[in-house]
Amino acid sequence: MFVQFEDLPPTARIWIYQANRPLTPAEEAAVQPLLRQFATDWTSHGRALQASAAFLYHQFLVVGLDENVADASGCSIDASVRFVHELEARLGITLLEKSNLAFLLGGQVCQLDRRELRAAVADGRLQPDTPYFDATITTHAELQQHWPAPATATWLKRYFPAPATNGVPEGYNAA
Repeated sequence: MFVQFEDLPPTARIWIYQANRPLTPAEEAAVQPLLRQFATDWTSHGRALQASAAFLYHQFLVVGLDENVADASGCSIDASVRFVHELEARLGITLLEKSNLAFLLGGQVCQLDRRELRAAVADGRLQPDTPYFDATITTHAELQQHWPAPATATWLKRYFPAPATNGVPEGYNAA
């Protein structure tokens, strides 16, 4: 059963698929009925799932499921991946490739090959507060509240040097 994406509860499970390029307005308009139809028809062991799907930032397909109504099964997950493959073929994009990371730089979604991450941090292209689209988040609440999030608020924090303490232990007050 289709629900508007913004009406999914905070606990809804989400899956994020990053496209290798932004969709054009015409592509987004053409795909809207397909997203709605997928969510309407998506089932798990014959039970209708309360679901939605949307493209965010013109580049991220986000599928959401209210698991309080019904959980996804292995077969229903397989069906969703088949749908993603169909979108890839229809739009001429890749959505299942995981080697690129996406950041918000200058108001634009910019992708970086995962292998270039250390160099991008070292040369200052990426800062601790650079907004990062973390595709590993799993709930609608995280998406609404922390997406994109500063790079150091995600699993990327290990790539940034720890803040300097100027030799004073944290929490020490000499006064």
